[in-house]
Parts: sequence; C-alpha cells; structure tokens
Amino acid sequence: MKRYKTIIIDDERLAREEVKRGLEKHQEFEIIGEASHVDEAITLIEELKPDILFLDIHMPGKSGFDLLEELTNVPDVIFTTAYDQYAVKAFEMNALDYLVKPLRDERFSKTIEKVKLELSKRVKLEPTALPMHQKIFIKDGEKCHFIPLTDIHFIESLENYARLYFGSDKAMIKRSLNLLAEKLDPKVFFRVNRSQIININYIKEIHPYFNNKLQIILTTGEKVEVSNRQSVKFKNWNSL
Repeated sequence: MKRYKTIIIDDERLAREEVKRGLEKHQEFEIIGEASHVDEAITLIEELKPDILFLDIHMPGKSGFDLLEELTNVPDVIFTTAYDQYAVKAFEMNALDYLVKPLRDERFSKTIEKVKLELSKRVKLEPTALPMHQKIFIKDGEKCHFIPLTDIHFIESLENYARLYFGSDKAMIKRSLNLLAEKLDPKVFFRVNRSQIININYIKEIHPYFNNKLQIILTTGEKVEVSNRQSVKFKNWNSL
C-alpha cells in the first residue's frame, strides 16, 4: 500500500485534531508532523519532505498562500479553511481540494477518495538524474523534438505543465517542475524559485535585487528573480 507523508498546518489545535480524526480511517496517509504557523511549517517541510499538506489559509502573521510562495518544492495541498471565498485562488495554486470548516465526515471522505484517485494516476519519473550528454525526446502537440539536455536553458511551470526553452524554440510537456527537477542534474540546472529552473551555463549576468534577492540574466535574454531562500543557496553553492 502506497503511503503519503502528511503534515497538518493550522493555528488552531482543535482544527488539527479534526483533520487527524478524519485521517484515522485512511491508513494511506501517514501524519509525520503538524505546525501552528508558517515559519514552523517551512522548517518541517524542508526537513521531512511531505507528500501532502492539509493547510489552513488564515493564520497569524503569514497565510497559507504566503507559505506556498516561500517554498521552492511545493507538496500537494488540501486547503482547510473557515472561509469559502478563496476557493478560486486555491485551485489556481493547483490545490487537490478545498475544505470548509467545520469538516463534515462525508465531505472529508469524498476528498480523500478523490485525492487517492488523483495520486494513483500519476506516473512517477525515475529520480536518477539524466546524464548531460543525453538527448531527450519531446512531443509538443504535432511537433516532435530530439535535443541534447545541454540545449535547454530555461524551464518554467504552467500549472501541471512545464515549458522548455532550447535554442530559439520552446515546447510544452505535461510534467510538474518537481518531477523535472528530479531528472535534471542539480549541478547544472538550478531552481531559482518555485516556478522556474535555469541552466547555469547560460548565465550572463547576476545582479543584487530587492530584499537580498538576486536577479539573473541569461545569455538568451530571459531575466529571472531568485527567491530569498534560493538566493542564499545559490551564493553558498557557488562561493569559495
């Protein structure tokens, strides 16, 4: 039986207990931690690397949306909130579902079955990174490409798809950025933020940016803003 590592994030203890009770009937979900605010949650997520988050939206200080913006590798998310007006934004952020508190048993069970079905459909890529000299086949609609990995200079996320830029061309594939990152050599392809990956061999210029961030300009013209966390990682990774 496939098990999904799960973290519950909510500033209300009773709300966290409510989710835990709901998951008792579903042994596929292994609760590996819980957090009451965003900063605590970020530490847990980076350390434990969960598959699923049950995430409240309104919390003191930072919201659930703020949390997702600060993460580079974003787990699947089920929002749990007392407010229904954020549903559209939640699904724009690729939420698996949106539950309004108080959680009703029937609705909760339907969500869990929906999530299990969705996760079972996914095809997991082999996590071993592809060698950089390898050519890859890309089918984008009626067009096909067979290109060396070294030709890819920029990748951006478009919900459940990714757009790859190579030479003067580009192509769309149905892969999440998380899955692609597992296949790409981390010494060459650097994830600058939650929605973009660059090939460092195409870096032309690096500039200081707002709030201690970096801005990178590629030889191909793209300008990317490196998130706070990834700016720190990039500086440490490429320093003596």
